[in-house]
Amino acid sequence: MNNETLASRRQRSTTICAYVFLIPVIALMVIFLFYPIVQTFINSFTSWNGISANKTFNGLYNWNKLIHDGDFWKAFLNNIKIMVLSLVIQMPIGILLATFLDTGGRKYNFFKIIWFLPLLMSSVAVGYLFHYVLATNGGIISGISQLFGGGVVDLLGSQKLALYAVIGVICWQFIPFYMVYYMAGYSSISEDLYEAAAIDGSTRTQYIWRIALPMLIPTIKSAVVMSVVGSLKYFDLVYVMTNGGPGTSTELMATYMYKNSFVTYNMGYGSAIAAGMFILITAIATIIMRVMNSGGDD
Repeated sequence: MNNETLASRRQRSTTICAYVFLIPVIALMVIFLFYPIVQTFINSFTSWNGISANKTFNGLYNWNKLIHDGDFWKAFLNNIKIMVLSLVIQMPIGILLATFLDTGGRKYNFFKIIWFLPLLMSSVAVGYLFHYVLATNGGIISGISQLFGGGVVDLLGSQKLALYAVIGVICWQFIPFYMVYYMAGYSSISEDLYEAAAIDGSTRTQYIWRIALPMLIPTIKSAVVMSVVGSLKYFDLVYVMTNGGPGTSTELMATYMYKNSFVTYNMGYGSAIAAGMFILITAIATIIMRVMNSGGDD
């Protein structure tokens, strides 16, 4: 009886302790996560300038407009291009750099520092930096071109090239993140595996391809999901570099939402765009996770 009483007391104490730690977290999530999402969906059914206290319910008008809005779907397509090219560029290079650094050990610490520097800069700072680097007049690229007898290079002013220039800058900034992420994945692999492979006559290359990389698959899956979600909600770097231009060639869902909400003060329609973003990002991320996990857990 005493043992049962003691066990029940311990269980009750553990439960109380869990609630004490969980209640503040749940409260913060409700205030800063769930409430804004719910309020955004509510606002998407209104006509509101975001300033006045008057909100006019307009039913599905904003959603019907969103579905037939060609500019929004062009922005969504630009996000998809960024998503695909980010995966194609960032993932392989991140793995390659992480493999190189893991192979070299401490003697490659210098490269770790140099390659990690872009990630230490804020996206706004990177955006301003490359806005001037890629500028037609006085930009480094145009300056090098003119130095060798060529003409000016207008990457950010070209509707065909601007988005790809922005993608290059995004990859330059975020490849170090995935490099460090994959290095953490490598650090979780026991050295005993490499030693056993070496005893069996495997080379370093064979170890990487047949043992290390297959064991990195869970890490790669997590990195892919993070890259997908991040690519679908880019804002600051693109807004600073091009403001969605020229025309709508670099317009993204987030920049389009910002302009409607805070430039033209159409907060009702901006909320519909934000809600549409939430639905699309959630759906795409869910599909990708299910596809990656369809073969079972690794």
